[in-house]
Amino acid sequence: MHAAPSDTEPVSRAVPPTGTARAGRRLPGVAAALVLVLLLLVVVRLPWAGDLGMHAATVQRLRHDLLHPGNPLVDADTPSPYYSPWMLVLGCLARLTGWSVFVVLRVAALAGLGLLATGVWRYVRTLSPHRAAPALAFLSLLFLWGPLLFEWSGFLGLNSLALTVSYPSVFALGLAFHFWASLTRAVRGGAGWAVWLGLGAWWAAILLCHQFTGVVASLGALATVLAARPDRAPLPRLAGALALGLAVLWLWPYYDFFALFSAGADLEVIHRPLYTHLAARFGLVLLGVAALVPRWRRDHRDVLVLFFALGALVFAAGGLTGHYSWGRALPAALIPAQLAAALECVSAGRRAVRAGWACALGAALLVGAWTQAGTLGYVTGRDALPGAVAAKYRTPWVGYRWIMRAGVRYGDVVLARTGAARQIPAYGPYTVAPGYPDVFLPAAGARKTAVIRYFAAGTSTAERQGIVREYGVRWVVGPRDLAGRPGLRKVTGGPGGQVLYRVVR
Repeated sequence: MHAAPSDTEPVSRAVPPTGTARAGRRLPGVAAALVLVLLLLVVVRLPWAGDLGMHAATVQRLRHDLLHPGNPLVDADTPSPYYSPWMLVLGCLARLTGWSVFVVLRVAALAGLGLLATGVWRYVRTLSPHRAAPALAFLSLLFLWGPLLFEWSGFLGLNSLALTVSYPSVFALGLAFHFWASLTRAVRGGAGWAVWLGLGAWWAAILLCHQFTGVVASLGALATVLAARPDRAPLPRLAGALALGLAVLWLWPYYDFFALFSAGADLEVIHRPLYTHLAARFGLVLLGVAALVPRWRRDHRDVLVLFFALGALVFAAGGLTGHYSWGRALPAALIPAQLAAALECVSAGRRAVRAGWACALGAALLVGAWTQAGTLGYVTGRDALPGAVAAKYRTPWVGYRWIMRAGVRYGDVVLARTGAARQIPAYGPYTVAPGYPDVFLPAAGARKTAVIRYFAAGTSTAERQGIVREYGVRWVVGPRDLAGRPGLRKVTGGPGGQVLYRVVR
């Protein structure tokens, strides 16, 4: 087994730090604290984009029926992979307190952000005893990306985190960092059966909370075990932990975890963009890849080197075989590289070398921070931003609260196109077709076709009325040119020229 990092750090003579040196050591901590404050202010606004409507809809269904919530998006009795242990906790919270789902999601954001920040601190402390290492690592995870803005759940860029902070992926990533820290201590310290079985259940919980992050957590765990070179003594406990984790996955009652391995082609289409613009989106991470080289020279089984290699291998395999959903394993390559870049600033042998790494990392972080400067707008609003920063701001979604004020109720079926279908279920109604791929909904294709046919100009009145009857549609959200069609009565208008229509039987 390896000795703890504190036993292998280069020994330097104790020289009292100058005022400039002390300020330099404090700077990463101050910067990380300011970023955390920014993210806390973002939570207050909770900007809406991406999958927020799906997670809000999941909480909606669980608050109404914890045992049999049904499909979160459409009126169908099907399981859903979104019914995870964490969402079950949030559903219970909403049910017990009566808080709106968006208040509950703000609580989820606070919990996820706290878990992530403390998890990064704990894991980095297993890699380096230097006081500045956790703050540098946190900044690298948020800013060491590329000059082209990129946002996706499970990816920790600042702008991406601001938009996904309430998502289960952030909570799962926080769990993953804590998991790696605890696993590292377990393989180093000869933990007993109770600890190992707890780690097995913990691993399963991460996979259930966010499956893609669970893959990243699994690759990190594999790298941790391989890097530790454990003797045979803990192997039975490791096998027991793995067996318990698999049992938890198999017994989870809300969906069949192992059925996800046969997910349809829709997932591949959605994830294909992960393989485009790689240099522009992730170019700054090459600094971290370079930092892995001296780590590999010092130790061919360095945990971050192994972690990166496993993540890069899975990502490359996905691109070569057309399994583009495997691209969600990319954080397993990004995270160790980003951490390596931060750690070289404090652990490289000579002071001049450390200073060189610090200058290179500082410059890269400034580029990354400028790329993501538009995140400030989620706190201040676009109008308060300078022109150059405002150009980087991406306007959040408005939402569909206006249709609820017009009379739409929980459980009503609303016929709408994909963009609206990704938001409307957040307030309680259902849509005809899900706004996201659903591997457990057999009729998803027929539902999508029905929506397309309803809005098509050449569709007959009889066919439209048949669609309305088949899916129990009570409302339609669409453009103004639907006014005057038989069976519809205009109720109110909304943003972007959208109109809410009531179905007249």
